[in-house]
Amino acid sequence: MSARLGVDIGGTFTDLVVVDEITGALRVGKVLTTPKDPAHGVEQGIHALLDDAHLAARAVGAVVHGTTLATNALIERKGARTALLTTAGFRDALEIRREGRYDMYDIFIDPPSALVPRHLRREVPERLLADGAVQRPLDEAAARRVIADLIGQGVEAIAICLLHAYVNPAHERRLAELVHEIAPHLPVSCSSEVVPEIREYERGSTTTANVYVAPLMARYLEDLERRLAELGIPGQLYIMQSSGGIALPGAAKRFPIRLVESGPAAGALAAAQAARARGEPRLLSFDMGGTTAKACVIDDGVPLVAREFEVARADRFKKGSGLPIRVPVIELIEIGAGGGSIARVDRLGLLKVGPDSAGADPGPACYNLGGRLPTVTDADLLLGYLDSEFFLGGRMRLHREAARRAIEEHVARPLGLGPTEAAWGIHRVVNENMAAAARIHGIERGKDLRQYQLFAFGGAGPVHCWHVARILRVPRILLPFGAGAMSAYGLLSAPLAFDFVRTRRERLDAADWGTINALFAEMEAEGRALLARAGVAATQVRVSRVAEMRYLGQGHEVEAAIPPGTLAPASLPAITASFEAAYRALYQRLPQGVPIEALNWRVTIAGPPPKVALTPAARGGSANARGAVKTTRPAYFAEASDFVPTPVYDRYALGPGAAFTGPAIVEERESTAVIGPGARCRVDDGLEIVVELPP
Repeated sequence: MSARLGVDIGGTFTDLVVVDEITGALRVGKVLTTPKDPAHGVEQGIHALLDDAHLAARAVGAVVHGTTLATNALIERKGARTALLTTAGFRDALEIRREGRYDMYDIFIDPPSALVPRHLRREVPERLLADGAVQRPLDEAAARRVIADLIGQGVEAIAICLLHAYVNPAHERRLAELVHEIAPHLPVSCSSEVVPEIREYERGSTTTANVYVAPLMARYLEDLERRLAELGIPGQLYIMQSSGGIALPGAAKRFPIRLVESGPAAGALAAAQAARARGEPRLLSFDMGGTTAKACVIDDGVPLVAREFEVARADRFKKGSGLPIRVPVIELIEIGAGGGSIARVDRLGLLKVGPDSAGADPGPACYNLGGRLPTVTDADLLLGYLDSEFFLGGRMRLHREAARRAIEEHVARPLGLGPTEAAWGIHRVVNENMAAAARIHGIERGKDLRQYQLFAFGGAGPVHCWHVARILRVPRILLPFGAGAMSAYGLLSAPLAFDFVRTRRERLDAADWGTINALFAEMEAEGRALLARAGVAATQVRVSRVAEMRYLGQGHEVEAAIPPGTLAPASLPAITASFEAAYRALYQRLPQGVPIEALNWRVTIAGPPPKVALTPAARGGSANARGAVKTTRPAYFAEASDFVPTPVYDRYALGPGAAFTGPAIVEERESTAVIGPGARCRVDDGLEIVVELPP
């Protein structure tokens, strides 16, 4: 078994990559996603890709999978009928939230409703104090009555979130035992296992979301394992987590909330690997697919990681309008801008693009699969950026007239424009939206994106990267080989990894270092045991430690690295310096004379990243760029305010050393790159096209 297979399900397409670990031979594939049965599309894509690669199914030793199924279930409210058991007096914590308004000037704001309706949120008599001491023992008889009543109402899953259970999980564990006694097969999630840290609302929201999607994810993963076995694939299935590590199906079924951003995380990992391979200190990952566009800041080869994010926002672009999920996640800015994003003219006569998407079904108008509304892909086709006969390498024909009709009817006529002007308007609006979101993302983290290089991938990313880069004023663009399936490639570079957290509030100048060392040792031992069961040797385990710290009296924390080894008072200067560097990077200044306190202590345990030397099909390409030109077609460029005869390059004929200038279009089967006038391009030894932008 010498092959590794990566599969990433997106909103419009499912991307696949297979690599032979002995020869390094790489093949990529792309098929339309099957929303009603995602595993069916995966099965079809794997079968086609293995045939294309002339690879037997029995040669596949590992399948790494990223999916948005959990995210979609939360957004569409298609999870299990869930109940919540909580401490008496705290039934409405999920409704009260933080009592803040995500838009203080909008009196009609509509926050997302709780995943658990009030009649299924039940109180149990018990109470723990903040230090974990028992003030009121758990009333097991009352708890049994509550559980039995909920089961009688047909609940399909139960979340348990008791006050201060992150310090003392005894009552939560006993409640879980009672549920299993009464209903042995009912899924149960305890907050002390899912997110054992302080802050009641976020802990409750994450725990209910976890068990809400658990039955769905369990059925899906079991179905996928069955289909892989039927295909004759003997290798282990791994699932990408939001944090950038992979997990076995058992852990994924137990903690499915950690998979919510698994697909987008894989793309950021691929960009981070490219940054490390090139020695690039600053890279901006730009991933645009059929439904969304994602940007991620990568410093020193490592993507930014957040400890909390939101799903199912009532207002997609306003923080605080969604359900908070407290798990580690690669920090991405995501907007509803993809190839399938629908263009429309609003009541004020303004052109809007997204966030609604035509998706895979019915798809853009040019797919001719039933879609009648104009999308970004339709606009790109009219502008000459896409070849109607070479979409997906010729496996799918695009219908130019269908795209023209949709744009004329819904955009051009209402605005009094011609079809080309309307198409350019759609293309420009979506570019401005993506660039504005990326710029704000950078500003919020103290990053000047003008110092970053743009790493563009995804099915639509290379089509739009030229104008996004011009708006952001970045110095150059990097276009990787196989850009259309780069997220699937990122799956193959992910290590087995697990994250752990413990809450203990400590002032650093008076810290109980013995207790802190014990917490770190407990988390590390738990992680090492999990990796050992997965077959990772103890000598290959990597351990990283961080703490969430703040100045005394502040309400929000900043994450800083904790040095390895046993901590002691002598460790204080190094920890303080780490925190101050992180704090200064965000706020450009430090308060004077204020003590520092730590709240949460975190450990990440990871195995070694897979070492896969890739040998793409284009290794046989030539350094003579002229020989790679397969045709010339007119393409619209704003610099000329008109269509320009543009050479079209065969990506697979461009070898290391090839150089050319813009305007240019570079086609591969899964993606097309559009490069504007004045650009200088070269193909490096890693087959990345380096595009130098004109001043």
